[in-house]
Amino acid sequence: MNDQPQTPPATGGCPVRHDGPAGPGGVTRLYGEGVSADPHGVYDRLREKYGAVAPVLLEGDVPAWLVLGYRENRRVLENPRQFTRDSRIWREWTEGRVEDTSPLMQMVGWRPDCVSQEGEPHRRLRGAVTDNLQAVADRGIKRHVTRFANKQIDAFADKGSADLVADYAEYLPMLVLTRLFGLAEREGRSLATSCAQVIKGGEDALAHNDRIMEILQELAKRKRAEPGADFTTGLIDHRADLDEDEILGHLRLVLIAAHTTTSNLLARVLQSVLTHPSHMAGLVSGQLDVSAVVEEVMWTTPPLAVCPGRFATSDLEIGGRHIKSGDLLVLGLAAGNADPEIRPDATSDLHGNQAHLAFSGGSHECPGQGVGQAIIATAVDVLLHRLTGLRLAVDQVELTSTASTWESRLDRLPVEFTAAQTA
Repeated sequence: MNDQPQTPPATGGCPVRHDGPAGPGGVTRLYGEGVSADPHGVYDRLREKYGAVAPVLLEGDVPAWLVLGYRENRRVLENPRQFTRDSRIWREWTEGRVEDTSPLMQMVGWRPDCVSQEGEPHRRLRGAVTDNLQAVADRGIKRHVTRFANKQIDAFADKGSADLVADYAEYLPMLVLTRLFGLAEREGRSLATSCAQVIKGGEDALAHNDRIMEILQELAKRKRAEPGADFTTGLIDHRADLDEDEILGHLRLVLIAAHTTTSNLLARVLQSVLTHPSHMAGLVSGQLDVSAVVEEVMWTTPPLAVCPGRFATSDLEIGGRHIKSGDLLVLGLAAGNADPEIRPDATSDLHGNQAHLAFSGGSHECPGQGVGQAIIATAVDVLLHRLTGLRLAVDQVELTSTASTWESRLDRLPVEFTAAQTA
C-alpha cells in the first residue's frame, strides 16, 4: 500500500466528490462534513489504519501528515532541526501546487512573525511578544475582564435565559483584547468574526484576513503618533527593534490566536462546569479553583485540536512513515492527548497532570497561555456570582459541536437562571 499523501488529479481528470471524508486515492480529508461532525471518530479510524502518523488531505486536497501519537507529537514539537516552522521549504508551495491565495496559507504560510522563525530570529521576535504580554498582564487584566463580563451579562441578566456561547464566550475575549491592544471597543465584535473565519478557512478567509490587517495598520499608525500603555505601543518601542511588517505580523498573530483559542476554551470550561455538578458546587463554594477545570478541558477538548504545521527538513521516518524533505506535518493535539499508549483509561483522573499538548510545546509553546487563563478564570468567576440558580437548559447530550481542520467549537450552551430584578 502507498502511504504517501496523494496529489489531486489535474483539472480535466476524474471528478472528485468533496462531500465525504475520502479524497483522491482514498486519502482522508481533514476538512468538510466528514470531520465537522465527528473529528475524534476520524482520528480514531486513522489511528487504527495507520498508527501514530497518517496521510491526510487539507483544504483544497493538499497532502499532509497528521501526527496522532502523543510521543510523536512531542518529537516533532521539540526537534526544530528536523521539523521546522519555516514554510518556505514546503514542497507543495515551492513546486507551485499551492497558491499564495489559498485559504490554507492563512494558517501555514510564512509570515514575518516568531511562529515562522527558528533559532536567533525566533528568540528575538518571541522575546518582544512575551515581554509585552507580561507587561499587559502586570497592569491587570482582571479589571478589563470584569468590566466586559458584567457588560455582557447585563444584556441578558433580566431574561432568565441565555446562550453562553453566543451571548458570552464568543466575544468576551476579543473585547478584552481591544483594550489590551489599544483598539476601539466597537471593533471587537467584527474582529472576533473575522478571526474565527480565518481559522475556519474557506473562500472568505483571505478577505477577513485583509480586513484584520487594515485595522491593525491603522492601529500601528495611530500608536506611533499617540503611544499608550498597551501591547501595540510595547511592540513598537521594544528593544528588539521590530520593523513595520514584524509589528503587524505579531499584532495579527496574537489577536487571532488569543481570541479564538480563549473563546473556545471558555465555552468548553463553562460546558464542563454546567455538566458536572461537583465542578459547579466546588467553584461556588470556593473549594475548587477554575484552573483545575481548565486543566481537565485541556486534555479532553483542547481549544486547538490540530496545530499547523511543521515541515520536514530532510527525509526521515516517524511513526513508521517515511517522510520526505519539505513535507507538511500537522500536529493532532486532541488526538495525542487521547493516545491510548499514554492514556489507556480515558476516564482516569487528570487532576494535577499538566503534560497535555494543548499549548503545543518546545520553543514554540503558546506564549499567551497566562493571559488566556486569566481571562477565563475571571470570566467564570463573574458569571457564577452574577447568575443565581445557573443551570443547563437542555439535556447535555443535546450539546453539539462543529469542527474545522484546526478546532472543534461548541455550537451553543443554553442556560437558565433566576432573572435579575430591574428597577
